[in-house]
Amino acid sequence: MMSCFKFCNGEEKENAKTPKPKSVESSFSSHNGSRNLKAFTFLELKQATNNFSNSGKLGEGGFGSVFKGVIKISDDPPRKIDVAVKQLLRKGLQGHKEWVTEVNVLGIVDHPNLVKLVGFCAEDDERGIQRLLVYECMPNGSVNDHLSIRSVNSLPWAIRLRIALDTARGLAYLHEEMDFQIIFRDFKSSNILLDENWNAKLSDFGLARLGPTEGLTHVSTAVVGTMGYAAPEYIRTGHLTSKSDVWSYGVFLYELITGRRPLERNRPKNEQKLLEWIQPYISDGKKFQQILDPRIERGTQVLKSAQKLSLVANCCLTRLPKKRPKMSEITEMVREVAVVEAST
Repeated sequence: MMSCFKFCNGEEKENAKTPKPKSVESSFSSHNGSRNLKAFTFLELKQATNNFSNSGKLGEGGFGSVFKGVIKISDDPPRKIDVAVKQLLRKGLQGHKEWVTEVNVLGIVDHPNLVKLVGFCAEDDERGIQRLLVYECMPNGSVNDHLSIRSVNSLPWAIRLRIALDTARGLAYLHEEMDFQIIFRDFKSSNILLDENWNAKLSDFGLARLGPTEGLTHVSTAVVGTMGYAAPEYIRTGHLTSKSDVWSYGVFLYELITGRRPLERNRPKNEQKLLEWIQPYISDGKKFQQILDPRIERGTQVLKSAQKLSLVANCCLTRLPKKRPKMSEITEMVREVAVVEAST
């Protein structure tokens, strides 16, 4: 890969930090006060989603389904807001532990590039245990939706740069701007949601973990996540660090550049793995445009901007974790690329 580069210089800014909880997976009741999460009844959410109507279904996966809903947040004056309600399968992949983790993480963090958790539901009914999460509505869906080959009206390059910057800021906050570190562990395009103004926010924190405590270099944990995004050292050893998220972020940058997923089995064999397919093109300026998403508007400035963003991606994809930059450094690199693009 091409050599890494840095834009950032000078001293790091000191940020106000969030107090450390006893554990990300500890009882969520101890964290409710920090964000005033609302405890909904199952009946309230059933009514809010029109009995979990299929016409209001926003998506589904191994964890369960997400439905559009409307909830009342005040009586005087009367005010309602649109929300997204995630109903977890009782035997789904996201079990109670992951549900608690998500409530804990989103109950204590506060950043414009992290999706806001409005509340939760945890109760038993005649059908068994009900576990639901209520989020702010993100009307423009996920980045994955817009990068899909089924999406004719794909994201303009300027929006892709904004998404790259927003997500870098979100990860930098989790890694560096609190008294404790949170490793996302499942950073991917389907977990990046877009609001009405196309601002990007990280979502789905069920697999998040606290970073290593003082004196330790990593967290040892079972290897989970999505194929194509996980860092090679994490797959090999189960050693998790913030640099694992950095690798995933680098993969995502190439998604934004190429419009391709990290792994696409329906393509010719030599094109199925994104990071292998791009290799012959990224070091040759003349060939680079061949990997640029064909749906992106063409032009000299866009091509130059995409090449600069690929250099940032290469930094993130350095094989040795220690040589990968921190997310705060990456944020500054991406910001410089975005500033240059905006000025042209």
